[in-house]
Amino acid sequence: MDTNPVKTYGIGELLEMARERALPVVAGIPDTALDGPTPCAEYDVKALFNHLLHVVVQFQRLAVKQDSDFSETPDRLAAGPEWRALFAEETDRLVEVWSAPGAEEGTTGAMNMPARLVGSMALLDLTVHVWDLARATGQEYPSADEAVVAELAAAVAELEPTARKMGVFGAPVPVAEDAPPFERLLADTGRDPHWTP
Repeated sequence: MDTNPVKTYGIGELLEMARERALPVVAGIPDTALDGPTPCAEYDVKALFNHLLHVVVQFQRLAVKQDSDFSETPDRLAAGPEWRALFAEETDRLVEVWSAPGAEEGTTGAMNMPARLVGSMALLDLTVHVWDLARATGQEYPSADEAVVAELAAAVAELEPTARKMGVFGAPVPVAEDAPPFERLLADTGRDPHWTP
């Protein structure tokens, strides 16, 4: 008998883990760094934060099987100095809606994808974009939780062909054979795990 079964985490639990790592990074973004470069070449720090917050808000809608709207990204920083607190509130809401019964069941989104995979896409952004922001602003982001990395590795493998064709992921970056799983994940999404500004 297996006395040590592998725990299967809900997307809400995994998002909570990612959120706990994200909050100190966002709180630590200095106002002076907002126009600095990030590992996502098309975004500076401000634009990447706005993108991430927009994703967090729209994926709340997807959790409750509503339509999302990614056509325009609002400038949340222009609304005033409360953007760090706003991020904490919105990510709290994201965890809450994805933890609700039924959130992972069925399909959701314009492409009618399995809800759990859509939740994993939110988790991916909340993990890799926070790593991007940490790197861009000289902060530590040592790794992600093992369970989060395992979920994301499977999701990235499933999403990769389409995401690469659509330009969502860059070309994979070569890493050492013994690279840690999180570094491998970053590289699979087209990031250089050793990027510096």
